[in-house]
Amino acid sequence: MSDSFDLVVIGGGPGGYVAAIRAAQLGLKAAVVEREHLGGVCLNWGCIPTKALLRSAEVLQLMRNAEAFGLAAAEVSFDLARVVKRSRAVAAQLQAGVKHLLRKNKVTVIEGHGRLAGKGKVGVTAEGKAAAEIAAPHIILASGARPRVLPGLDPDGERIWTYKEAMTPAAMPKSLLVIGSGAIGIEFASFYRSLGAEVSVVEMIERIVPSEDEEISALAGKAFERQGIKIMTGATVKALARTPEGVQATLSTPAGETAVAAERAILAVGISANTEDLGLEGTAVRIERGHVAVGPWLETGEPGVYAIGDLAGPPWLAHKASREGVICVEKIAGLAGLQPLDPRRIPACTYCHPQIASVGFTEKAAMEAGRQVRIGRFPFIGNGKAIALGDTGGLIKTVFDAETGGLLGAHMIGPEVTEMIQGYGIARTLESTEAELMRTVFPHPTLSEAMHESVLNAYGHAVHI
Repeated sequence: MSDSFDLVVIGGGPGGYVAAIRAAQLGLKAAVVEREHLGGVCLNWGCIPTKALLRSAEVLQLMRNAEAFGLAAAEVSFDLARVVKRSRAVAAQLQAGVKHLLRKNKVTVIEGHGRLAGKGKVGVTAEGKAAAEIAAPHIILASGARPRVLPGLDPDGERIWTYKEAMTPAAMPKSLLVIGSGAIGIEFASFYRSLGAEVSVVEMIERIVPSEDEEISALAGKAFERQGIKIMTGATVKALARTPEGVQATLSTPAGETAVAAERAILAVGISANTEDLGLEGTAVRIERGHVAVGPWLETGEPGVYAIGDLAGPPWLAHKASREGVICVEKIAGLAGLQPLDPRRIPACTYCHPQIASVGFTEKAAMEAGRQVRIGRFPFIGNGKAIALGDTGGLIKTVFDAETGGLLGAHMIGPEVTEMIQGYGIARTLESTEAELMRTVFPHPTLSEAMHESVLNAYGHAVHI
């Protein structure tokens, strides 16, 4: 196969396929080269199937607490194989949807591994053989990332898992050690604990979910401990040995060295960008801190070559990759009035129980940036809808610039906050001030009223606290 396009995207994940579709919408002839599954890790092995697993766990917990709602559900149990099967079916359905969207927009999909093959060229191999050489003046690298592996902590797929094995367990482990307390680690800790496993979480930083506001991290830690999850912060895994019963970790903690045994361990210590075998040799593409260095429009040092998504650095979020794909393509197409992506306007969500969501500056980051801040807080225990749902843990915290009234950040822990954070995301994009947010009418009864009350609280106007 040999053909020419206006744009070729290497990688069909949430950044790559969105970039190709947007290019087609703008009249560009576009192609996507994908070596495994359209939709990438997010759709097939990350964001989507984990949410299906977590939904099953959520329903299970509701059934177990049926009595609190005046209901009866005797002998509640679960079928792990069917839980996993549903998760895989959800991923398969969405992957089929991505294929349909690409066909609908007349985007050419080429199966195989793509790499730069000279100026304006991409070589494609499949099953170790040359499959195609295609040409385009614009090439977007969207090869994504893989689980990070630490020396001496190599996953074996049996006792030591990455997210892929954790998503498709053949049997329910009685005990689980989660190494890393970022979004991936905490979501799996929440899922397996809900299903009855004894779960321990090890985090080398002094607090869990360390990218979140410190106050939110503290509340999350208390909530997880109440659920029976053992939290060990400031701890480093020095060794991880396989045993006949499972694994045994040797930890270095502030109190000294200790050992933790479990049937299975999950490595959730971050990701590594897929920079290898992209044909970067001999180009002006630079690798910095393990990622491809890009400018404000996702351009690399090599003319006509761009990089988006996890390959281009943090935050490692699917919606960040998608937005970068759109920005990159619209810049290539010459659209006017564009703005580079501001990472402080990208929401982050963790789908554990309770859920965690945030956008913008944490309180500490705002103060370190030299801002004078005003802080608002509102607990869900004061929200009528949360009380009716029987889910009142957590709060909403807002961070304002004391001089301008601009919303600097918002941090939430509690029921359905991953669905509500977009409201503050819009406010950040519009550069809203406290006056505009206070004048906004929120519907009643909703969980979102707590967002309004948090804003009011920052300025001494909260009614329900």
